[in-house]
Amino acid sequence: MFNGMNYAFWKIRMKIFMESIDSFIWEVVIHGPYVPMQVVNDEEVAKPRSEWSESEKKKAQYDLVAKNIITSSLTMDEFFIISQCSSGKEMWEVLEVTHEGTGDVKRSRKHSLIQEYELFRMQPEESIADVQKRFTHIVNHLTGLGKEFDKEELNIKVLKCLDRSWQPKVTAISESRDLSKLSTAALFGKLMEHEQELKRLKEQETVERKPKGLALKASAQSDINEQKEDAEHDETISLLTKRFSRFLKKKSRDRNQQKKRYPKSNESNSSNYTCFGCSKTGHSKMDCPNNQSKDKYASKKVERRKGRRAYISWEENEVSSTSSSSTESEETNLCFMVKDEGSISDSVSEFSMESNNYDQLLVAFKETHDEANRLAVICSKLQKVNNVLAPKVKTL
Repeated sequence: MFNGMNYAFWKIRMKIFMESIDSFIWEVVIHGPYVPMQVVNDEEVAKPRSEWSESEKKKAQYDLVAKNIITSSLTMDEFFIISQCSSGKEMWEVLEVTHEGTGDVKRSRKHSLIQEYELFRMQPEESIADVQKRFTHIVNHLTGLGKEFDKEELNIKVLKCLDRSWQPKVTAISESRDLSKLSTAALFGKLMEHEQELKRLKEQETVERKPKGLALKASAQSDINEQKEDAEHDETISLLTKRFSRFLKKKSRDRNQQKKRYPKSNESNSSNYTCFGCSKTGHSKMDCPNNQSKDKYASKKVERRKGRRAYISWEENEVSSTSSSSTESEETNLCFMVKDEGSISDSVSEFSMESNNYDQLLVAFKETHDEANRLAVICSKLQKVNNVLAPKVKTL
């Protein structure tokens, strides 16, 4: 059913259908209905229907058949356009003007199609079947508008519209075939045959190159994995460096605070010391003349080497009932003692040892960092070897 779309397609089909029933039906559509005539007083007038012969009735019937064929192939909207027409020719002309336009419209459309025909080219990656479809569509429209083509012209146009990759085949066809006798369909058939052969060769080359492609793909994948591992390693090293820098800054800040809390001027001034053995000033307990037990001092020195801890103790002096001296008031002293030597003077040496520990720790970190970089390089090389050997293990 014709609904107003693709009129050129419907027009060709209707012509073929009418000619397949009787060729005189299409003659009626083109030239109008057959009317029997007779001569009266040297003038041709329509013969009365009652005087028609059987052959004349049959010829007049063709117009009715044409009208029936046309109206039966239209939708309701298209039928209303030609419902008032009295003959098949009139119906055909009304549909033609409605969907193709007047003579000026036809000429304008014809010129547009001719320009499209002249600029026709094969598109990139386009198949021969698609080229044939587009080319045939343009040629059919031009033929419907009155443009005529011969075989040689169409064949030359088809060969010229192909791209550079088809040049060897175009040369072979031009030299071995007579283009004036070769039909356009046969030409497209030759091109399709060559296209199938090219596809087969391309697939064969793809199969032969497939292992190399897999190797290249595996190599590319290993490179990507290596880059990811290097990035993760760099991030880890950077994070470790930041944390260690914070630790060193914190240690340096704590050491400066301790130096401010215990200035060297006070530490070096022994007159500010108070002996916790005899409660006199001017010396420490270690230098107290009342300290008679050297063995006890030696044992304390051994304990000092095992570990150093700072603690706060409260020392209370109790009143002795057996003492002949006068009763002394109970005294509570808050003191900061060092277990090894029991004096504040040793804090100076402790601070110097902390400074040495900081330098040693910095050197140890640099050595550890260099060792980590060396191990990372070895790990990366082993990972590359693993990526290369993995596909071989899978194939075994």
